[in-house]
Amino acid sequence: MLKDLFIVGAGGALGSISRFLIYFIFPKNTFPANTLIINITGSFIIGILYALSLKQNAITETSLLFLVTGICGGYTTFSTFSLENIQLLQSGKIIPAVLYTFISLAGGLIACWMGFKIFQIK
Repeated sequence: MLKDLFIVGAGGALGSISRFLIYFIFPKNTFPANTLIINITGSFIIGILYALSLKQNAITETSLLFLVTGICGGYTTFSTFSLENIQLLQSGKIIPAVLYTFISLAGGLIACWMGFKIFQIK
């Protein structure tokens, strides 16, 4: 159990650092594109990892803890997504809030499906 905690923690640290760096690549403006990019790419990556986990011996349980729970958990930002939507709504930006929600949900689902399909068991 303690080993698993360290594995998840190490992955979480890498995911959080990666998320932090994305905010420098895509500066924040009136539309939270950086969080959108993070959530869609994270969804794509988790779709790939899920597909690989279904292949026999393609990925170990320990690797899943590190990659999915740790890195993807630290990288994706649903709580930030929620806060940014509240901020958009509070500032009267209803259309951007609706667009952001729709693009995030649809984009995340599509990206996850695409990642899964690319590595799906044939």
